[in-house]
Amino acid sequence: MKEFILLLVALVTIGSAGKAQILTNQKFNGYRAIWFELNQKYEYGDKYSGALGTYTAKHVPLAIYAKEVDKTFFVYGGTTNADERHLLCMIGEYDHKSGMVSKPTVVYDKQGVDDPHDNPSLLIDDEGYIWVFVSGRGQTRPGFKYKSRKPFDINDFEQITEEEMTYPQPWETQFGFFHFFTKYTGVRQLYFETSTDGIHWTDDKLLAAIPVNEGEKSGHYQTSACFEGKKVGTFFNRHPNGNVDKRSDLYYVESFDFGKTWNDVLGGELELPLLKMDTPARVVNYSEQGKNVYMKDMDFDKNGNPVCLYIRSNGHEPGPKSAPYEWCISKWDGVKWQTFMITTSDHNYDMGSLYLSEKEWKIVGPTQPGPQKWGVGGELAVWSSKNKGENWKRKKMLTKNSKLSHSYVRRPVSHKSPFCFFWADGDSHQFSKSELYFGDFDGNIWKLPYEMKKSKEKPEKIK
Repeated sequence: MKEFILLLVALVTIGSAGKAQILTNQKFNGYRAIWFELNQKYEYGDKYSGALGTYTAKHVPLAIYAKEVDKTFFVYGGTTNADERHLLCMIGEYDHKSGMVSKPTVVYDKQGVDDPHDNPSLLIDDEGYIWVFVSGRGQTRPGFKYKSRKPFDINDFEQITEEEMTYPQPWETQFGFFHFFTKYTGVRQLYFETSTDGIHWTDDKLLAAIPVNEGEKSGHYQTSACFEGKKVGTFFNRHPNGNVDKRSDLYYVESFDFGKTWNDVLGGELELPLLKMDTPARVVNYSEQGKNVYMKDMDFDKNGNPVCLYIRSNGHEPGPKSAPYEWCISKWDGVKWQTFMITTSDHNYDMGSLYLSEKEWKIVGPTQPGPQKWGVGGELAVWSSKNKGENWKRKKMLTKNSKLSHSYVRRPVSHKSPFCFFWADGDSHQFSKSELYFGDFDGNIWKLPYEMKKSKEKPEKIK
């Protein structure tokens, strides 16, 4: 019966003339990213708008390098063509041996949706099967889990679940699948679930719902990571009384046993769900400083110590009113939490990624002003620290004199050059075409083909 219903759905057409067939599980003739605006207007533009094909920071991971086949697989929010905002949840692959990309596949066609909050995230299991977690949006649009029918193959996917989940963050651990996600239970609250096979999942378990005062609402955003398959950790902020525009504070929790127990960074056991504002899980009390906190990325250093990248500012409104927009890291050094500022940019939704190695820590992101002032994205730069994040220097400019802003630079898991990071470009303030790019730390940049006539083509090297 389920297969019959899915077949009927696949035959539906939409639009005033019934012109567009559902594209789920079909190949697509090019890499086209979606443009979006929230439509929450202020003096200096929308709260956020622009090239959001690799949005949000709360969708992780978006790309994974698989050494078994020497390919980087990546997901993004696509669209049908340059004139439309029609969200397609896409997957592509870059072959490091041939230097070519295959035509991307539409894993799920979000018919009638233009909102990249529904973008996908990615997981590859230990047998090589590719899992795409398609985000829903609260209780109004469901989320889905899809699995490739063959290992390391993006040509055909089967739907495994339909459920309520937003901002999926799936990880492959030594125990099985671990999935952080969000539910809109009136506000944004953090949940997790686990599975040993990807098919059968535990009940959703509430992780955090911290109010300011008893009886008030709560809300959170998070970014997570997995360390050597042994532990999962997540940093998250807090939305006082559920107000997403007043996100503040920084918390961290971790689990070594597949979510059975949870600890603070010192190993102290925590009772779930977290309900108290003042808890050993709190890293920085930004509420008393009157600062907003925008989560960007997290990773673990070689010793398994957590590090978080975020922007702190004076408010949610774009423009000089909320400045400075400070790029910061908070890290556990084995003894205490330390926070350092890297640089400033001009928007809360500027987003970059964190790269930690033994000798050098790096950040790649749109830290430099772009062609659209006070808008999402800008010119890309590489920042470097040789003393584990205490001091930073701008090491390289990746882009300059761009006509469009570059935004949401994402880090593949186990990245391999030249596909070290990828992102999209677009006009920050008005609807525009949006293209996808990837690059390496030597400053080389390639553009993915917007139009493809062959099943495999080489990206265009533009720098």
